[in-house]
Amino acid sequence: MKTAFFSSKSYDQQSFQIANQNHDHELTFFEVPLSANTVSLAEGYEAVCVFVNDQVDEAVLKQLYTGGTRLVVLRCAGFNNVDLAAAEALGITVARVPAYSPHAVAEHTLALILTLNRKTHRAYNRVREGNFALDGLLGFDLAGKTVGVVGAGKIGEIFAKIMQAIGCKVLIADPFASDEVQASYEVVNFDQLIRNSDIISLHCPLTPDTHHLINSEVLAQCKRGVMLINTSRGKMVDTKAAIQALKSGQLGALGLDVYEEEGDLFFSDLSSQVIQDDTFMRLLTFPNVLITGHQGFFTREALANIADTTLGNLSAFVSGEGELFKVTTQKLA
Repeated sequence: MKTAFFSSKSYDQQSFQIANQNHDHELTFFEVPLSANTVSLAEGYEAVCVFVNDQVDEAVLKQLYTGGTRLVVLRCAGFNNVDLAAAEALGITVARVPAYSPHAVAEHTLALILTLNRKTHRAYNRVREGNFALDGLLGFDLAGKTVGVVGAGKIGEIFAKIMQAIGCKVLIADPFASDEVQASYEVVNFDQLIRNSDIISLHCPLTPDTHHLINSEVLAQCKRGVMLINTSRGKMVDTKAAIQALKSGQLGALGLDVYEEEGDLFFSDLSSQVIQDDTFMRLLTFPNVLITGHQGFFTREALANIADTTLGNLSAFVSGEGELFKVTTQKLA
């Protein structure tokens, strides 16, 4: 199947070319993101493959349809950047990778917590400069702390298991928690979770209901000094509210692998440029904030699974056989 890849990096090309040996699709890679300005590149392609920050709104979908595209495959689990209603109206099928390596994101979440708590990033730089003082590096035992997990899908459940194994008390807030989760953890409502957790970690999808799920009102109800971790979608955290909570000390630490305006920043080398996002730059001034550039998914195993599942979606669409991981508006119901 003739497919145009947008927002592709060298590691995408490598993993997909290896996986394509078992599928034999015609793949073309573009480094630029998909948007109204670049959609013309997809003309003549039966399918496009997009990532988390590509723009797949109604206007782009209409242009894709006019150019002959009938399939949009996401090489990620989230689909908040796709106008599903417009896609269905046009007859464009949308498919995703529902699970690539939930361990990758769950383990990265733990890495953010440990780094923020024990300040290993600061200690690393100190020791390299010959500074072995411990002042400012004081952490706390994770064992015995209460960790609130918002969203108990594959990633959230694995993260909960990790934290439980460390010795933490785990609270789960998820109206769709499985029977297994309900049997293994204390399932509470969101208000109970935010009031009782020492650490809060977000693992739910971005929907209209979860947009700015963490806002000034919610932060005010948290324990003072709470640690907040977001490895899910950036727009679930009101960044300006988080900054105010950091300034007051209500928010004790913030770990982000995603950011609500990351589309203009992440996955690019901007080291020689002046970053224009003042809110993001303000975050970087806090010693108790740790930001990574949406790398939670970035393991060898995850890349291989993403490539194989995405190409499998292409093959299933062409043949009508095999499992096609379609996304429809029913997913939002």
